[in-house]
Amino acid sequence: MKLSIIIPTFNEENYLPHLLESIKRQDFRDYEVIVADAGSTDSTRDIAQEFGCKIVEGGLPAVGRNRGADIAQGTYFLFLDSDVILTRDYLELCVDEFQERELGIAITQIAPLSDSFLNKITHDFANFFMRKVEKIKPHGAGCYGIVTTKKLHQEVEGFDEDLDFGEDTDYIERIGAISQFKVLRSPKLLVSTRRLQEEGLRNVAFKYAKSTFYQFRGKQITAEDLDYTFGHPDTKRIIYSVCGEGMGHAIRAKVLLHHLTQKNEVHIFASDRAYTYLSQHFDNVYEIGGFNTVYEDNTVQNTKTFIKGMKDLPGDLKKSLRLMYSVAKAVKPQVIISDFEFYSNLLSKILRLPLISLDNMHVLTQAELDVPSKFRTERIAAEGVVRSFIQMPTFYLITSYFYPPLKNPEKSKYFPPVLREAIMNLKPYNGEHVLVYQTSDSNVKLLDILKKFDDEFIVYGFHQDGRDENLRFKNFNEDEFFQDLARARAVIANGGFTLISEALYLGKPVLSVPVKKQFEQILNAIYMDRLGYGEFHQDLEEEDIANFLSRLEEYRKNIDLTFQHDNNQAILGELDSLLDKYT
Repeated sequence: MKLSIIIPTFNEENYLPHLLESIKRQDFRDYEVIVADAGSTDSTRDIAQEFGCKIVEGGLPAVGRNRGADIAQGTYFLFLDSDVILTRDYLELCVDEFQERELGIAITQIAPLSDSFLNKITHDFANFFMRKVEKIKPHGAGCYGIVTTKKLHQEVEGFDEDLDFGEDTDYIERIGAISQFKVLRSPKLLVSTRRLQEEGLRNVAFKYAKSTFYQFRGKQITAEDLDYTFGHPDTKRIIYSVCGEGMGHAIRAKVLLHHLTQKNEVHIFASDRAYTYLSQHFDNVYEIGGFNTVYEDNTVQNTKTFIKGMKDLPGDLKKSLRLMYSVAKAVKPQVIISDFEFYSNLLSKILRLPLISLDNMHVLTQAELDVPSKFRTERIAAEGVVRSFIQMPTFYLITSYFYPPLKNPEKSKYFPPVLREAIMNLKPYNGEHVLVYQTSDSNVKLLDILKKFDDEFIVYGFHQDGRDENLRFKNFNEDEFFQDLARARAVIANGGFTLISEALYLGKPVLSVPVKKQFEQILNAIYMDRLGYGEFHQDLEEEDIANFLSRLEEYRKNIDLTFQHDNNQAILGELDSLLDKYT
């Protein structure tokens, strides 16, 4: 491969097709096209796919260009803005002249996509100026097209991603310092005049004159200094970040994101299973690192969890925060929403943006809890983790089916659990079976106890299909699981918030055996038991299950009397209200 063409994009559906069509019409064929997209909300990615481009995650132009270069196969690199059009034989003229003059870095000349005499004069002057100063100081911008070699790009370690303006000039200067720079005379780019139309010639001329003056003096200037943005639509701009531990956070986020993405520009960050799940349903989903709890024999292993977290943190922190920062600088979010995700908390502090905490975890720190003293160690550890993940958000939205008094009602508010539409559409009735859900397949003791009963148990979590006496094992299938839940007499599970909430909504009593040392699950089970919705046991014996099954009617009446839900309306309304307030 001789040439890699790298194009950073963000919502360029009106311009990108013209550029890609002009590339396609070139006689020169030894090239690849890489589009580095910063999470477009229009059809930019679809257009790139239709033209056979490679697509990578972008960010600010410097980030996008570097990401494209990371996968590029060409000997030579050509960096183009997305709103330019190649003239006839541009690629061949570009490569030939670059090679003949033995250059290391070059730009091409430009002509406006406009019949305006003033536009033509200003672009001719820009070309004249670039040619005159090429021997004095390597200089240029992305709109001119930047040509270099893969070897030199790697030698200078690419574009400086810490610059939000002038990263192209900085790149040209650094390569020009170790090789030869020229303005190519033969090829010419047709460039968009959209910024001239949007801001006016005087404003644009002032900004670029100011930036050129600074750069010739060896000083950096920022996009904020020039009020320059990497274009985005005029909508509320949100970063929504999701913890990847388990699936509860992702399930809740999907419901809320379905609402938020209807009218807002939302960029989603998630780790592990949450990333896999959400990326199947939304655009603009970015994968970051995350913290995961280590479980063995249905017990949290705190030491191993800490060691694993500390081992992964340095690499994850640099990679994740840098990705989030680059996307944020490109799209300029107005607010960050975090479902118990650590790096978004740091980003909000760096960018000084409002942070909305939305999860079920903060009941641990924001409520006056009444918990037996024997769980004190687990409680202290859990509160420490929750406080370290999210510090001093602007507001707490706490989802819960139990409501102990809040410490600071002015900054926090309760809402019923966020439920999937598929759950709310179910028509529950009390069938013959008990649904058993385990997150670990090591709980063989439970299976032996269940075989002593005449009842039918449908068991999920043991990664098998089949029957063993009165136990029917099933591999997880979401639709089938929903139907089994809707038809169950009752549920036996750990203390996971999502399943307990869904079971209660459907009127199913719950027998909860939380993962040992997992205080959030213990708390869910304690309050569920206290409300009379079922029972909490640290370990299960045969008589515990028998007693639970004998009291199902009592538990159903309690659920029917006191469990309340509003089909997610209150929390969706509060989110809209907070977004109006903070944007």
